[in-house]
Amino acid sequence: MTSRRISPAQARRIAIAASGLDGAVPGERGRTGIRTLERAIARLGLLQLDSVNVFERSHYLPLLARLGPYDRTVLDRLLHHDHGRGLGGYTEFVAHEAAVIPVDDWALWRWKREQPMRPSTEQWATEHAGLVDDVLAEFAERGPIRPSEMEHPEHQRMQGGWWNKSDAYWATAVLFRRGELVTIGRTRFERRYAAAGSVLPEDGQARIDRADAHRELVRRAARAFGIATLDDLADYYRLKIADARVAVTELVDAGELEPVEVDGWGRPAFLTVGTRVPRRIRSTALLSPFDPLVWFRPRAERMFGFAYRISIYTPAPQREHGYYVLPVLVDDELVGRVDLKSDRKAGILRVQHATIEPGSADRAGELAARLVPALAEAAGWQGLDRVEVTGPGTWAAEVAAALRAR
Repeated sequence: MTSRRISPAQARRIAIAASGLDGAVPGERGRTGIRTLERAIARLGLLQLDSVNVFERSHYLPLLARLGPYDRTVLDRLLHHDHGRGLGGYTEFVAHEAAVIPVDDWALWRWKREQPMRPSTEQWATEHAGLVDDVLAEFAERGPIRPSEMEHPEHQRMQGGWWNKSDAYWATAVLFRRGELVTIGRTRFERRYAAAGSVLPEDGQARIDRADAHRELVRRAARAFGIATLDDLADYYRLKIADARVAVTELVDAGELEPVEVDGWGRPAFLTVGTRVPRRIRSTALLSPFDPLVWFRPRAERMFGFAYRISIYTPAPQREHGYYVLPVLVDDELVGRVDLKSDRKAGILRVQHATIEPGSADRAGELAARLVPALAEAAGWQGLDRVEVTGPGTWAAEVAAALRAR
């Protein structure tokens, strides 16, 4: 049977709609209460975490892009960030990178918690087995605490930067990876842990067959991506290609995934059966570097022609587009990128660099006018008074002009 052919434009529209970004137009979005946040998280499956807050921490941003300027304290309460001491509806695990996941999904990750860690970590854990047991016992005895609050004698504050942690701290990392410590929230963005046996519901300890778990994770990745290659589907939850391939084959055989061909992709793609192809996308959004639409860089380049890398780990002289660079989505295209900084003391959202994509350069002024409401919305959400273009870039002049005309 010949696979159905999908045009690149159709593939983009399918992906954007599946990700919840269709209709993400500043000033036109609806309610942003707790149930709306829960539905948005469920649609994505997870929120990737990152500590950089030069603009805003990454887990807040996918919801801003999709829902508009929601109350961040509502999300904090939902995730037990600086609120609550017990286990709520969400926890964390390495479910892409470090990410927020629903507690209800804990059992889906048992296979990963039981597989060996990297050899150097396994060796360290073996050599420090007594310490690891002691640390677990302290959390079991004292209840939810942060690693910085440990009283173990081998937990000492050390100089030399964030990576220079005590052995007791690294024991908590091992216990987290094994699932023996569970994240029950954060305080000032530091995890609060509890012993798993004392807080997890009984069904959280269920044993799900590895193959069944992989099939469910690929099923969810396919829904979240809309249309995707095997590599894309494997990356969503960081599965091995071989495991994802088995799951994809089973889902195709079960009639849940449809193989399709996307012109120019040069590899098979898969579509959740019954997925509609939107005729049009209306959207203007600032995307986190860790937004699912762009977090797998090969997919962003294949789908949007958008070669992207985050620059926070790039030495300053080598940065081409700035430091904290956010892709700009307008309708069904990634049209540019902006480096944003929330200058909270001055009350300014600073556009430190603005770059238009080469294929969009002839529409730079028109697209800047589409971008400015999203910048203004983000500034207001951050409690900032205004937006200013304070740096260079091939789009800087047009964005500055659009701000003046607003």
